Amino acid sequence: MTQSPLSEADAANRLMRLAREIARHNRLYHDADEPEISDADYDALIRENNALEAQFPHLIRSDSPNAQVGATPTSALKKVQHAVRMMSLDNGFADEDIAEFIARVRRFLALPEDAPVALTAEPKIDGLSCSLRYEKGELVMAATRGDGQTGEDVTANVRTIDDIPATLTGADVPAVFEVRGEVYMAKDAFVALNVRLLAEADDPEKARQFANPRNAAAGSLRQKDATVTASRPLRFLAHGWGEASALPADTQTGVMHAIERWGLPVSDRLTCVDTMEALIVHYRGIEAARADLPFDIDGVVYKVDRLDWQQRLGFVAKSPRWAIAHKFPAERAQTSLEAIDIQVGRTGKLTPVGRLTPVTVGGVVVSNVTLHNADEIARLGVRPGDRVVVQRAGDVIPQVVENLTRDEVRDPFVFPDHCPVCDSEAVREEGEVDIRCTGGLICPAQRFERLRHFVSRVALDIEGLGEKTIQEFLDLGWIKEPADIFRLKAHRAALLGREGWKEKSVDNLLAAIETKREPDASRLLFGLGIRHIGAVTARDLLKRLTELRAVRTLGDALIALRDGMAPVEGETDARFRTRLDKAIAEHIGVDNIGPAVGHALADFFHEPHNVEAWEDLLREVTPPPFVVETTASSVTGKTVVFTGKLETMSRDEAKAQAERLGAKAAGSVSAKTDLLVAGPGAGSKLKQAATLGIEVIDEAAWAEIVKAAGQ
Repeated sequence: MTQSPLSEADAANRLMRLAREIARHNRLYHDADEPEISDADYDALIRENNALEAQFPHLIRSDSPNAQVGATPTSALKKVQHAVRMMSLDNGFADEDIAEFIARVRRFLALPEDAPVALTAEPKIDGLSCSLRYEKGELVMAATRGDGQTGEDVTANVRTIDDIPATLTGADVPAVFEVRGEVYMAKDAFVALNVRLLAEADDPEKARQFANPRNAAAGSLRQKDATVTASRPLRFLAHGWGEASALPADTQTGVMHAIERWGLPVSDRLTCVDTMEALIVHYRGIEAARADLPFDIDGVVYKVDRLDWQQRLGFVAKSPRWAIAHKFPAERAQTSLEAIDIQVGRTGKLTPVGRLTPVTVGGVVVSNVTLHNADEIARLGVRPGDRVVVQRAGDVIPQVVENLTRDEVRDPFVFPDHCPVCDSEAVREEGEVDIRCTGGLICPAQRFERLRHFVSRVALDIEGLGEKTIQEFLDLGWIKEPADIFRLKAHRAALLGREGWKEKSVDNLLAAIETKREPDASRLLFGLGIRHIGAVTARDLLKRLTELRAVRTLGDALIALRDGMAPVEGETDARFRTRLDKAIAEHIGVDNIGPAVGHALADFFHEPHNVEAWEDLLREVTPPPFVVETTASSVTGKTVVFTGKLETMSRDEAKAQAERLGAKAAGSVSAKTDLLVAGPGAGSKLKQAATLGIEVIDEAAWAEIVKAAGQ
């Protein structure tokens, strides 16, 4: 049966979802150094996006993945602007892709079809991109790629890497020259580092262990303390350059040889060829030697050798037309799926993990694989006992790519509808693939993160009750739920007998807890971590309800509404869901609060454990009626929208600030918007504001407005 062509509406919806999903994976890989999917899965998302954009060019979004490089850095390291943008590379996955790349180069340069095109070829190291700025031969700045425009200042850390000289040597060193390359960790050094971290840990079960050399290199380079970086075995390999006051040669090969001559390491497998046949021979040679190389690679990079041709070819949105990465295929092996375990994450997400008969894939023994979610299990049809094909793409998280025995008669795997840790209901929200535990307040798997959030600065703000202390009290069994925090005074004598606790610190903590017996109702509601209820939503709800106890009354009413509605004859599931969602939103009756919040409240109060924890907490605290106090300001009565990455506060804090100044904080730009506060990375909202002639300010200017109002 042939697949129906994708409608324009479906294509627009899919492009939106792809943009969000790819942006999320970019943040996880480039900024958090915690990738969730393999390179092959990521590349598949990019290919799907590109195919849709090619088919529907009029639907290309302003936040298209093809307009983004890396991810905006969010660490505490100082941010720096790159003089010349650090680009990413287009990928090719088959020999035909490379042949087409060469053909495009010829067409762009108006060369004959058989004209030779000299290309350099070198291994593509799987490390952390880094730019080294030399002025008069002296290293003055080192920065990570970040989002291509803005990176992180890692100069002090880079100075500890033996491969990187503080001074370049040579009579032809330009006045300004930025060397670009990869910071990496050799395979044997990576293994040794994990062994050392395990040996040095007080508790081996909590020892920091890096997943792969790339994560180890990234985590080591992006340290605030350069002495930590110095203790890690980092290396560097140059592959190009950025800003340069002059160039020592007119070819890629010539400049790379000069960089090597000045004292920086360059790949000993860098070569230059002018035929497709020679290029592929070199690629196959590097692919065959991959396992024996001292560092991880995921392909071979080709670049047009002539610099005048590079200049003519130029760039597309995020990558040069004169370069391409020829990626290696994923490494695969066959084994047996022995069991499927369900793990519960700190946010309540239920993730299935496949337990395998151990198998070596790409030189690494694999015994566990992620199965992602219930939909992926259904797609693969996997059950314990199946024979499966496992892949490690990009040396990230192993995954099952094929079930070889799905036709064998065996009961299907049934994904649980209750949490395997606390037995609370596990539900999937409309439009989401993840199934989550609803027992947030009482689920041990989520307990630490929930309690940490409850006492955090943006919620109850209990001074002295930090992460280390919360974990200590959890281990002792003194706290399990929020209400237990207010009963800690019963453990005063036992706490005084513990290491690190003196009478003053104990009494200060207990006093800080007592000051929160009458907490702000919206902060308390936000602190409970109910899904979809952020700081602004909590305030909006309390503005209507006034009393915190009315939140449960609303939750119970939403449960009754949801249970009491049913499809009418002939009504599709989609139409019924739309009717139900509309009824829920109308029952809540608050602008900017939709059905997702209503379903979340219903799910929360439908779980008896949550109701018990809620009532227990309200026996310990007495939040006063919620009253919004506003201060007259220059934005009173105006509608304000926040966009981009705010660096001094969260988006919810900013919206709460606007509310206190008498403004309305909206989520989208429209003709009714009076002011847009734009942080780094602002996209479509900034463009829309410019089109509508709306005033735009940055975060610093917003801080001045707040300061002028005396907030």
